[in-house]
Amino acid sequence: MLGERDDEVYPYSTQNGHAMRMPMPPAHDWEAEQRQDKDFYDDGTTTWFWRAHRITVLVIFSLVLIYVALFEEAQVNSDYNAKRGLIAVIVAFVLFGVIHTPDGPFRRPHPCFWRLLLMLSIVYELALVFLLFQTPDDARQMLKHIDPSLGVPLAEKEYGGNCRIYDSDRREDPFHNVWDKMDGFVVVHFFGWWLKTLTLRDYWLCMVISIMFEFLEYTLEHQLPNFSECWWDHWVMDALVCNLSGIYLGMKTLNYLSMKPYHWRGMWNIPTYRGKVTRILKQFTPYVWTDFDWRPTSSLKRWISMLWLISMFLLAELNTFYLKFVLWIPPPHFLCLGRLLFFLFWGAVSMRETFQFIDDPNCKKFGIQVWIVGAIIVTEILIALKFDWELVTKPLPKHIIFAWGFGLLLLMLWTVWHFYFQRLLWHTEIKLQVSKGTKRIERINNNQVDALQQGQNRKGQGEGELILKKND
Repeated sequence: MLGERDDEVYPYSTQNGHAMRMPMPPAHDWEAEQRQDKDFYDDGTTTWFWRAHRITVLVIFSLVLIYVALFEEAQVNSDYNAKRGLIAVIVAFVLFGVIHTPDGPFRRPHPCFWRLLLMLSIVYELALVFLLFQTPDDARQMLKHIDPSLGVPLAEKEYGGNCRIYDSDRREDPFHNVWDKMDGFVVVHFFGWWLKTLTLRDYWLCMVISIMFEFLEYTLEHQLPNFSECWWDHWVMDALVCNLSGIYLGMKTLNYLSMKPYHWRGMWNIPTYRGKVTRILKQFTPYVWTDFDWRPTSSLKRWISMLWLISMFLLAELNTFYLKFVLWIPPPHFLCLGRLLFFLFWGAVSMRETFQFIDDPNCKKFGIQVWIVGAIIVTEILIALKFDWELVTKPLPKHIIFAWGFGLLLLMLWTVWHFYFQRLLWHTEIKLQVSKGTKRIERINNNQVDALQQGQNRKGQGEGELILKKND
């Protein structure tokens, strides 16, 4: 078909015999979504529930400050007062942002929830910037204010070593190597990739990131000991069992959310108590659902955007390991798990804003959450570089450098071929087809004109013969 490729369709029109490329339509109907946001029914509960209640919050916040200033007994502990004052500053900052910052793309369970997460990401970035200006030892010792058990060098567990699946030397437990690798992070891998799939909403994008991270572990195992894993731990337990199972469950969840009808009624329009309880529970489900059709090869802009997205995602994953290593935070600590949990929420909003920026022609700038997440990733990288320069800059083995150089070269060659040479040949073919079609139309028109002229000539000759016969 004219103008059709395997991964996309380019609409073309003809003008004066030339092929004119029409702009590609977006993957998502953003105008319909905006109309849906404006067209809703309000029975009174909706307006009250979604209101910011700024005056009410201001009165409550002022009463709390009045109590602390005038009625609470003062403490003489300077360290205690400094911690309370810092927490109060953070609460006041977050409270202001929750009330006054604009809504993001998500509205369930409430826009204030997502505004709260946005403000917490800003607080986290400010804390990272503060740590960046400290010495490594001071930064590690400051974490003792959060947990006194921190600030101690880590005893890293090495996952490599004996990689035999069946160890005949240990007859009482020949599979002990497998059981040793079955720790709590197996469950974290599975549920983590289930949630990441809900964030990325694309099977192939998830698979690429999953496999690329395993290659990064191979690449950086000379820097981080816990990256040194057995081959079956990399490709069987991680990539094939945990990651792929989580991605599969995530895709099934995405199919359900994509086909599920979304129709909401106000609380007072539901007659039964059971219906009201169900409606309250459904408040924690999406208001609408947007499928992410990334179309990575449809344009050079989308292709570069996808490479940037994959790179930032992988850097955020790597920062988890480098931060806990340079700041001496053990893997099961609540700081590590809390960062992972918050990054899932921040990443979900960031992916939604990134997709709209790529796909919506009327969206001209990044979202706020994307900007903050990008700043967090960069700051975390700088902390790792500053606090342990020797670790992060350990030279890569030659075979790793050769492998990555060869892969990047293939990527660049394919990019040039796909977005320049192949499309140049394809556009030339289309123009030839359009030119042939124009010439064919001209030939048909010429033939029709000739046939019409011949018919008129024959008609004139017949009328002349009739006149001669009448004269005779």
